Amino acid sequence: MTYERLLDRFIGYVKVDTQSDPGSATTPSTPSQVEFAHKLADEMRALGVRDVHYLEHNGYVVGTIPATTDRPAPKIGFIAHMDTASDFSADGVAPQIVRDYDGGVIPLGASGFALDPAEFPSLASYVGQTLITTDGTTLLGSDDKSGDAEIMTMAEHLLAHPEIEHGEIRIGFGPDEEIGTGADKFDVADFDVDFAFTVDGGPLGELQYESFSAAEAIVDFLGKAVHPGTAKGQMVNASNLAIEFHNALPAADRPEKTEGREGFWHLLALTGVVDHAQSHYIIRDHDDAEFARRKQSMLDIAAAMNAELGQERVTVTMHDQYYNMATVLKDHMHIIELAKAAMARVGVEPVITPIRGGTDGSKISFLGLPTPNLFAGGENMHSRFEYVSLQVMEQAVDVLVEIVRLNAS
Repeated sequence: MTYERLLDRFIGYVKVDTQSDPGSATTPSTPSQVEFAHKLADEMRALGVRDVHYLEHNGYVVGTIPATTDRPAPKIGFIAHMDTASDFSADGVAPQIVRDYDGGVIPLGASGFALDPAEFPSLASYVGQTLITTDGTTLLGSDDKSGDAEIMTMAEHLLAHPEIEHGEIRIGFGPDEEIGTGADKFDVADFDVDFAFTVDGGPLGELQYESFSAAEAIVDFLGKAVHPGTAKGQMVNASNLAIEFHNALPAADRPEKTEGREGFWHLLALTGVVDHAQSHYIIRDHDDAEFARRKQSMLDIAAAMNAELGQERVTVTMHDQYYNMATVLKDHMHIIELAKAAMARVGVEPVITPIRGGTDGSKISFLGLPTPNLFAGGENMHSRFEYVSLQVMEQAVDVLVEIVRLNAS
């Protein structure tokens, strides 16, 4: 189905810079997300969404689409995040619209960059479609402005077509997913549904109910700086310790060398001088035992280095971030079957994949609300090469509408 306002809505959303800030102590982490939440609230009210409210304690804006049937039906929620990635520029997003894509190279504005099918073979799936790309200077923000636009368009369509029978629906837009803190304060009682979906996945058909378990590790290295000319037997170079630590981790277990359910250690940042160095890692695995082993390996490497040095010079500070939502969702597979049936009804082939990343659905599921993840359409996310198909976004709305229809049948 064609949704007239979907494209303009999406373009309007991505032009609003809502990057999250990992260094912030506030929720939401940036004022722009608060402003965007109130913009979405105004739009929801204008569409006729009921009980629209902004939650000061967690930064979510929530509203209700009333039921159109008297038959009992579970209450469903749909959730997307408002923030965009903090690790690539989102200042001045200027989307390009490429209609009837011909399968060739797409120049990204005057940036000198391009979307080339030789480099990005996924483009072959979109010949003849309308693509929204960046101009090569920023990310696009399809993660997750696509989800925002699709949920809002679903709300608009259902409210304009009360003849579509469905139960009560909640929609929610939240902050700070990209920095891993957005769902920490999610209010399950306020959302008040039986189950939910995040609309935060990638290409057409993705349906995800298995995620990484995740941890973060900060490794500090204490050196001893002396003049290099008289350093023998005295200097301890903290930067060299950081390199030694990293090289002790298996080189084959890095993100660029793993796929599917294979876990990894990922070095996000390394800073240092002779006197002090620090490494920032994330640890990911789908298997609980392997997840625990990966964390212990880092502690063991630090202990071995300290033993060799004869003093405590390597310190690992570690905390868990989220856990594999399959642990919860394996007991609620009827939700997955509902999504699969809805996709089949609108001609979308389900693609069941483990998430090689994070999703608010992981934390929300462990808060007691089963929440798998649905596709939103984005490709090459968090980069200047990000793009999304309008037709795939339309199909995402079709799936959302069909889910609520089937749920009430």
